Amino acid sequence: MTTLDSFRPGATWLDTSGEPIQAHGGSIFREGDTYYWYGENKERTKPGSGIWHWGIRLYASRDLYNWENLGNIIEPEPDDATSPFHPARQVDRPHIIFNNRTGKYICWVKILGDVQTVTILEADKITGPYTILRTGHRPLGMSAGDFDLVVDPEGGKAYYYFERVHSELICADLTDDYTDVSGYYSTHFPHPHPPAVREAPAYFRRGSTHYLITSGTSWYYPNPSEIASAATYHGPWDVLGNPHPEDTTGTSFRTQISSVFKHPDKDLYIALGDRWLPNATPAESAKVMDLFDRHFSGDETVREELHSYLGDDDTSVATYVWLPVTFDDGMPRIDWHDKWRIEDFG
Repeated sequence: MTTLDSFRPGATWLDTSGEPIQAHGGSIFREGDTYYWYGENKERTKPGSGIWHWGIRLYASRDLYNWENLGNIIEPEPDDATSPFHPARQVDRPHIIFNNRTGKYICWVKILGDVQTVTILEADKITGPYTILRTGHRPLGMSAGDFDLVVDPEGGKAYYYFERVHSELICADLTDDYTDVSGYYSTHFPHPHPPAVREAPAYFRRGSTHYLITSGTSWYYPNPSEIASAATYHGPWDVLGNPHPEDTTGTSFRTQISSVFKHPDKDLYIALGDRWLPNATPAESAKVMDLFDRHFSGDETVREELHSYLGDDDTSVATYVWLPVTFDDGMPRIDWHDKWRIEDFG
């Protein structure tokens, strides 16, 4: 197996055993001198399979290029149709944070459905095993979509950024044990309906400035990202624009960003993205966005055509697009690189 020494955005990324990495909608957690990358295992999500996920998988690396498969930290439960981790359940976007007070690793997972909920788990180690604390949970009584979890590095207070489905973005304080919301929250970026509604929030902080990158809402088809900045976790947020200024396709380089990772030793931020549908064209993405807009504006004549695009997608072949975030007079920007190295930035 060839040892990697660079990132190649969009290419199939193999682990150290030569198998495609399966950590979609993922994030990186650093502990000691080891990086852990976790996300959705989509290896069995073939059209017609009835499988949405095959658990949550974890990888380990010392250099961010070469990743060892540590296996699933949350297993699928194919024999229990009531489980939130039955393979047919639409398990999305796990996020893990560590609580210094309790010594527990807390994992939140979105469960897609008519009403979107979260399942919350805990473990004593990043590698698990994880125990379910609550499932079917509706934070603040809301249908809760894509999200990010953030821990303040100074005081340890944690925040939950999530899409109030088809409506707005919420920033909610977490309880001290990180297993629920406290009740205090703020609302941001209101939109009447998809595809303008913001989802996939990816938070990062540089100095005293807080940033959020979000996506529009158009299923697995990519759309223009948007970035906003604020002086506090709860805002107010100022929309700065599209962080992909050189992307002429309106698809964020055919990618949806899932998280932003700050390198511990450099002024380097890495946008971690998924290319969910590697064969989808920009024209198809534009079509889907138009259909979403017309459908949610009340045009029932496009329902059947829209649903033809929201079918049984082969996300088992999804790839990754990791790109550096640079700053142009305070405006974060993400430019395309066919190949790049950590050593060339920061």
